[in-house]
Amino acid sequence: MSAARTPSPVTLARLATVALVVVIWLVPPPEGLTVPAWHLFALFVAAIFSVIIGAFPILTASVFAAAGAVLTGTLTPAQAYAGFANSTILLIVMAFLVARAVVKCGLGQRLGHFVVSLFGRSTLGLSYSIFLVDAIIAPAFPSNTARGGVLYPLVVGLAEAGGATPENASRRRLGGYLMFSGMVSLSLSSALWFTAMAANPLGAEMARSFGLTIDFGSWLIASSVPTLAAMALMPWILQRIMSPEVTKTPDAPAAAKRALAALGPLSRDERIVAVTFLGMVGLWASAGALGLDSTAVALLGLGILLAAGVLTLGDIAKEGDVLATFIWFAVLYTLSGQLNEMGFMGYLGHRMAGALGGLGPIPVYLILVVAYVALHYLFVSQTAHVLALFAVFLEVGVKLGVPAMPLAFMLLFASNFFSVITPQGSSANLLFTGSGYLSQGQLYRLGAITTGISLLVYLVVGTPWLMAVAR
Repeated sequence: MSAARTPSPVTLARLATVALVVVIWLVPPPEGLTVPAWHLFALFVAAIFSVIIGAFPILTASVFAAAGAVLTGTLTPAQAYAGFANSTILLIVMAFLVARAVVKCGLGQRLGHFVVSLFGRSTLGLSYSIFLVDAIIAPAFPSNTARGGVLYPLVVGLAEAGGATPENASRRRLGGYLMFSGMVSLSLSSALWFTAMAANPLGAEMARSFGLTIDFGSWLIASSVPTLAAMALMPWILQRIMSPEVTKTPDAPAAAKRALAALGPLSRDERIVAVTFLGMVGLWASAGALGLDSTAVALLGLGILLAAGVLTLGDIAKEGDVLATFIWFAVLYTLSGQLNEMGFMGYLGHRMAGALGGLGPIPVYLILVVAYVALHYLFVSQTAHVLALFAVFLEVGVKLGVPAMPLAFMLLFASNFFSVITPQGSSANLLFTGSGYLSQGQLYRLGAITTGISLLVYLVVGTPWLMAVAR
């Protein structure tokens, strides 16, 4: 008789995913939750769990979750497919394609050589340059997704200038290091400035009902010390974690200057892309004041590039990752939103309030902040997270004796720095996660590590600072 074949790790992971769905599905929902909300939670958690343990790619997992939600009657087709018409998701797709034009015409490489000529003596210097550029432009961009569309072509240019492409295994970690630097930078620059992420003013308005006034100046004072500390640490920490193949490049600035000279003047396509891109940046930056839709701005820019022949239908047909990203993010965005609509997130907050009764203000503060961050595993939108849980957590803390203003600031800062905890934790991540340099498993691992480090920095450095300045 032949020996029984041992199931592969992937098969075991898939069986574990199915078992998780079945167990949660069959357990009666806790009091206060409807059966559809509980069943949707089972599907959503299983989808995320399957990606983390390597059972399925994120696209496959999300497609199964959407199919399961509709076929079991947990969601109607209209509810399950609503994300495919979401303007933010369309903006991501447009930003992908515009970024491709920046790379195709050579402008991204030119920008990469220029930054290398200034900061390129080490890969650590390149990472810090990403954080610096992002921090400077962030206050003009209330959409961190749009800002990612500006930052991403620069990061691609830096990676390619260093010889890193997704296909080049000898420099793959270098490219991944720069890409993840871009993601972390977006999360921290959004916490630094009141106007750098749409949910910041939204949270401030919600805090007003608790008698708290948060504006541009008070936000900057409160955020400056913990956020700048995190920005100073993160490039160094990421380099230690990710170990890029190249760390010292003393000859790179001179080589970059020679490469720039060899490129000569801007080509026709580079000039068209530069003017179009700068026009998009200007319109994105003034979108709030002018009442413009950011997705429409991206569509306009893409139309110009297509009309000018800088991008062709053939170029778009090659962007298979764009379609995959569009599908999985639209699905997970919708499932997360429906969990919120069904009251699942609010239920968690109120249950936590009951569990924390009797504890002192300090442990309540710590538990609330840590739980608020951890719960972002269930969200695919920072704004949705703020709408669902910010007021609930703030109310719980205030009732149990936590000073309101420091807690409000800490929760709002967390609403930004936790965005990298998962690949889908923010729409701003998607350009970088779709670059091909990092696997889904790496993204989850790095996201957990860096979010944990940011949380520690904000708690250790930020808490005493907030207690002193936020009253």
